[in-house]
Amino acid sequence: MRRKIHRAPIAVASALLLGVVATACSTEDPSDGDTGSDTSSETSESPEASESSEEGGEQEWFDQAVYDEQYEQRSATFEGDPETPWLQYIDGEMTDTADYKTNKAGKACFANASIGNPWRQTGWITMNQQLKELQDKGVISEMETRDAQDDDNTQIADIDYFISEGNCDAFIISPNSTAAMTDAVERACETGKPVIVFDRGVNTDCATTFIHPIGGFAWGIDTAEFLVDNLEEGDKVVALRILPGVDVLEQRWAAAEKIFEENGIEAVDFFTGADPTEIKTFITDELNKGEVQGVWMDAGDGAVAAIEAFEDFGADLPVMTGEDEMSFLRKWEETGLTGLAPVYSNFQWRTPLLALEKIWAGEEVPKEWVLPQVPITEEERGDFLAANEGMPDGHYAKFGGEDLVGYPEVWQERQIP
Repeated sequence: MRRKIHRAPIAVASALLLGVVATACSTEDPSDGDTGSDTSSETSESPEASESSEEGGEQEWFDQAVYDEQYEQRSATFEGDPETPWLQYIDGEMTDTADYKTNKAGKACFANASIGNPWRQTGWITMNQQLKELQDKGVISEMETRDAQDDDNTQIADIDYFISEGNCDAFIISPNSTAAMTDAVERACETGKPVIVFDRGVNTDCATTFIHPIGGFAWGIDTAEFLVDNLEEGDKVVALRILPGVDVLEQRWAAAEKIFEENGIEAVDFFTGADPTEIKTFITDELNKGEVQGVWMDAGDGAVAAIEAFEDFGADLPVMTGEDEMSFLRKWEETGLTGLAPVYSNFQWRTPLLALEKIWAGEEVPKEWVLPQVPITEEERGDFLAANEGMPDGHYAKFGGEDLVGYPEVWQERQIP
């Protein structure tokens, strides 16, 4: 479009993506997913411009091998039926689960980081509807869940409780943070029962399977390349970040920062805590300094507030990346701005339970189960708006629960179990 983007040569890593790479919201941030991400593992300090070279910047979080791998995985061929993307995966090492085969319904124990943001709430609803179907099939007898409410120590205690007192037949863990949860996950592995980690990762590969979309670098690449393709060298981008220290979010920004620097885009980043007032303040302050041509977000929370700041100022709307959260999709269509909705596939919340079904059937599962992660373009936006008509703001267009019991009412009513 404007000019050919400068892309660094891809030194493709032969090593597979390490389990340290985690997921969102998805957020949504807190998508942001998660991760739209998910962003709930830490509490932000007072929002301010980040010192990216010291806290959460490219120097600390950028990993060239992982960046290269995720760059290529964006165009990888996924095994399985595209109509059920929550079961697709990139071909790789498989885990033999023959020793786990059973004809009895088992108890699943789920240590969840939180349901403290719309991305996680949407996934939690979908997960519970999937659970009902597997209970009806006689696969899962019950799922006991403990919500850590975004606290590492609470989740460690939750996992240890499940190990010692939960009478669990399998463990499902969505880690609150990567390093802090590693030892607890390893203790769960030592029980000899299946362990499924999803959303964010940990610093061990002991789990039976680690489930996640492609990753934060892929998000950062998709979004930054879109902005560069639609901007001119020297244009200014305001990057609105949710929280520091969450790996998938930091990786999103590390990738984007790299691409902006390589292509002469001026980018200034702020931590906002997804606070609409803070977002509007940061945007307005930057507009008072001069023109802003682009907005980059590491999660969709607050996207509408960012657009409204331009409207209130009377400035031309920016080229912008948000997320597949419904309020952004609707505002994008209403305004006609040039946009992209990156996705941190919310349908991944179905996959751990379906993986458990396979494990207890003695079927192989991917050791690292990498799910598709495909942004929504302007050409596709209308289709996703139509498919999700009646869904509330805070719902995610690629939630993947259309075939589950209770659709669409359960998601429309936003009934959080």
